[in-house]
Amino acid sequence: MRGAYQDLILPDVRQMILENDLAGLTAFCGVVHSAMVAEILEELQDEQIWIVLGQADEEVRTEIFEYLSLRHQAELVEKLEPRQLSRLLEGMSADDRVDLLSRIPPTRREESLRLIAQAERNEIRRLLQYDEESTGGIMTTEYASLPADITVREALERLRQQAPDSETIYYVYIVGKDRHLDGFISLRELILAKPEAILQNVMQRDPIRIQASEPQEVAAQTLARYNFIAVPIVDQEDRLVGIVTHDDVLDVVQEAATEDAYLQSAVAPLEDTYEETPLPVILWKRGIWLLFLSVVALMNASVIDHYRLSTSTGQEVSVSTGLASLILLFLPLVMASGGNAGSQSATLFIRMFALQPRTDRSVNGSLVDASLIWRELVIGLCLGGTLAGLDFIVAWGWFQRTINEAATIAITVVTVVTLGTSAGTLLPLTFRRLGMDPAIMSNPLIAAMIDVLGVVLFYEIGLLLLT
Repeated sequence: MRGAYQDLILPDVRQMILENDLAGLTAFCGVVHSAMVAEILEELQDEQIWIVLGQADEEVRTEIFEYLSLRHQAELVEKLEPRQLSRLLEGMSADDRVDLLSRIPPTRREESLRLIAQAERNEIRRLLQYDEESTGGIMTTEYASLPADITVREALERLRQQAPDSETIYYVYIVGKDRHLDGFISLRELILAKPEAILQNVMQRDPIRIQASEPQEVAAQTLARYNFIAVPIVDQEDRLVGIVTHDDVLDVVQEAATEDAYLQSAVAPLEDTYEETPLPVILWKRGIWLLFLSVVALMNASVIDHYRLSTSTGQEVSVSTGLASLILLFLPLVMASGGNAGSQSATLFIRMFALQPRTDRSVNGSLVDASLIWRELVIGLCLGGTLAGLDFIVAWGWFQRTINEAATIAITVVTVVTLGTSAGTLLPLTFRRLGMDPAIMSNPLIAAMIDVLGVVLFYEIGLLLLT
């Protein structure tokens, strides 16, 4: 989502590109924070992004590139020659380049890796071997380490040499033979220690460490529990192989919270953000759960039908006939389909707003909202049409209903699902535009509203087709 500053700067950037104002683009990349530059570049076409990045210093260019979304990074490097890609990878931090390489086709990955120095290439291959969900999958090898038998004065001198290539130097890890982790010392403790003191006499021994094969959540819990800035990662032989920093853990916590929120509303977790995820992927991740929930609802209808036809004495119990009987059987299906679809939309949008807060209330913001509403309307029609087709076949073939009765159910389902997704989109957007918390529009509330709407629609469509 776009911030207010983007509406001010983005037109100027586009104008500089149009006028080939290379000096202005260089100043833009050098003065504006790299994270803000990346957010603005996300709004440009790939060719325009490379024009802007081409005017930045190599170090700044890499820093801006790392702030781009992973999906966008993978798309951008598709246009690079292997040598250009290898130079970009060499400048990136260890964990970021491994994430990017995991998105690149194996053949292209190997072409680029062959152009990187042997030692660095071996390091990249080793990191790529770790499972994406493990602690080793998010660690970086850019840490500061020292032997235990040197003085504090010597340690500070060596630390000055390591600092440019280290992600953080607040913790300095003390390693022994074969890089076994013996202890650590903080930068504060190092500065306050006497210059002639030996590190092994002032370091903290037996530091808390995590195995590289353990889940990422273990690193997050450890950093949260002990308020660490970073935590050392070791292999099975207790050799130091990397560190996990607090910023990497924040990403893990955010991803875990998003995944939980999606699953609670019957949406398979998305690999990218909602706006970056292709329409077919969203249809699949949402549709598969809705189909499952519809099957459960159909089982509910089957149970109701069984008890309607039979009693303990074996006599048929006639509750009602015609429309009333149809509604009795299939109302749970209609209510579940609309409520579940509405809850999915609400969860996706509320979570999107939480991850990407937007403060602007401009016309551009309204256009973005309109495009999101239209996208959800298309999704609602596709999902509703699929469910309606399934329900028509089941009602006609399994429950032996007439064509008109099966059509009543199908039309009601597609209408309720479409309205459910629209309500799940419009209500959070409306609350947000009014300056209120979109989370107020919770899933149970949306489900309750759709349930009422479903009953009304079922009766009205049934009266239209069956009388």
